[in-house]
Amino acid sequence: MMAEKILPVTLFVSVLLVLSVDQASSDEPDHRYRQGDQVPFYVNKVGPFHNPSETYRYFDLPYCLPDSAKEKRLSLGEVLNGDRLVSGPFPIEFLRERKSVPVCKKKLSKEDVAKFRAVVHEDYYYQMYFDDLPNWVFLGMVDKRQQRYYLFNHIHLNIYYNKDRVIEITSHTHTNAVVELTEDKEVDVEFLSTVEWNETDFPFEKRMTKYSQSSSLPRHLEIHRNSVINSCMAVLLLAGFLAAILRILNNDSVKYANDEELAADQEETGWKCIHGDVFRYPKHKSLFAACLGSGTQLLTLTVFIFILALVGVFYPYNRGALLTALVVLYALTSGIAGYTATSFYCQLGGTNWVRNLLLTGCLFCGPLFLTFCFLNAVAVAYTATAALPLGTIVVIALIWTLVSSPLLVLGGIIGKNSKAEFQAPCRTAEYPREIPPLRWYRQTIPQMAIAGFLPFILIQTELYYIFASVWGHRIYTFYSFLFIIFITLLIVTALITATLTHLQLAAEDHRWWWRSFLCGGSTGLFIYAYCFYYYYALSDMSGFMQTSFIFGYMACISFGCFLMLGTVGYLAALRFVRHVYGSIKCE
Repeated sequence: MMAEKILPVTLFVSVLLVLSVDQASSDEPDHRYRQGDQVPFYVNKVGPFHNPSETYRYFDLPYCLPDSAKEKRLSLGEVLNGDRLVSGPFPIEFLRERKSVPVCKKKLSKEDVAKFRAVVHEDYYYQMYFDDLPNWVFLGMVDKRQQRYYLFNHIHLNIYYNKDRVIEITSHTHTNAVVELTEDKEVDVEFLSTVEWNETDFPFEKRMTKYSQSSSLPRHLEIHRNSVINSCMAVLLLAGFLAAILRILNNDSVKYANDEELAADQEETGWKCIHGDVFRYPKHKSLFAACLGSGTQLLTLTVFIFILALVGVFYPYNRGALLTALVVLYALTSGIAGYTATSFYCQLGGTNWVRNLLLTGCLFCGPLFLTFCFLNAVAVAYTATAALPLGTIVVIALIWTLVSSPLLVLGGIIGKNSKAEFQAPCRTAEYPREIPPLRWYRQTIPQMAIAGFLPFILIQTELYYIFASVWGHRIYTFYSFLFIIFITLLIVTALITATLTHLQLAAEDHRWWWRSFLCGGSTGLFIYAYCFYYYYALSDMSGFMQTSFIFGYMACISFGCFLMLGTVGYLAALRFVRHVYGSIKCE
């Protein structure tokens, strides 16, 4: 009865959510104009080039604030991305040129000069959107030899059009049209703008391709292609190695099962002697089930994100589309986490399924929420655009309350009532068998290092490009290559976890449940370690805010990878153990 009440309400709220997201992200015109029509022109955030998370509103700087300045309505993903679009400082009309037209005149105070000089020193740039086409302009330049600072006061826009549509926009600043800001004194400045229109026959449908051409150079394609080939070769090698192990085990099992006299006389050793303990339920089974539930949800979420990427939803600079999809899909897949965790928890003999459901709901969202609170407080202290408005926080809270939580409960109720039983081919002994002393390299931490290193090496190349895209200004469009790498990552994680599980069982250690999850998820720890290497060796990021953002949010992402790949590792190990012990006679 409860499930019947929850489902219609949740579906209704989900549909409203998706429709509101689509409406917020699609209030652009049809991109067709007549001569003299005003073309949408917005300025966005401004910030240091090397700190992509540290961005501020354009008019936080002492530019001339036009009387007609109006903020653009943004989608949820755009706000999460830190976008704050406001109408540009001057209007642009279709096919109407401007030749050094004054935008405004302003007397900069000493404080204004000091503020502009500081941002010029830190290589600040600002982003603009013209008919939904992005463009970037640096605020000024520094003469390092003479230690002089200059502010650009004349922007030149070249706009290309095809009939009644805008195709491309480029911009440049005049190095001879600058205002010196070296000394702390009042300065009179006049801001100018030039707009030129040029005709082209480039089709409107392909106007966004220029933004991805830089990432599609032959040398980049070759790098991605080699990465895919190396990953496939690793899969074949590991698959062959595991197939050899399975063949040996099968032969041993056949011999052990057919020759009953030999089986009676021969003392059981290795993996065969622990058949009465190998399916003994793990400790902390509620936490284990919650990890599997969250990992399954994140795996499903990732697959859906790849589907959207492969069908072309995340084209370059589709503002906030990825973040919107992440929020919506995470909410809609919460039922998977509830069902998987509660169903498995009940299979293991658990009775307090409500507590398990709460643990599942907080396992990933809890650390993410705490991280967000800290980083949002940092952004508020910096007055950065990364600080979410109260309205956005309320929207996210409503999504979690009205969509994610009900689906989680619904999935938990279905999982509790599924009445599924854990399928174990061998009966569990009454008392656990003593585990012999293990060598150091058979301990958990060395095994995790081995299990995580190889998958990490396979994804390291793609990981660099992803980091350069998320924490830099590189454009990533190789979703097909990334999807292949993702599939090989799952396969390699499964194969190497199954192999290490065999070695663990051969050492008469039956505690494979948590070990398989930890070994499978250890790649997430390597990803977080790579974050430190990228920050200190491959980037020029600096400052408390940027440092907090990259290490804070990467900790959450790495934890998510840990849960997702840990689930894959456990499922592979479970299938392997069932296959091995299902082929022998267990009493």
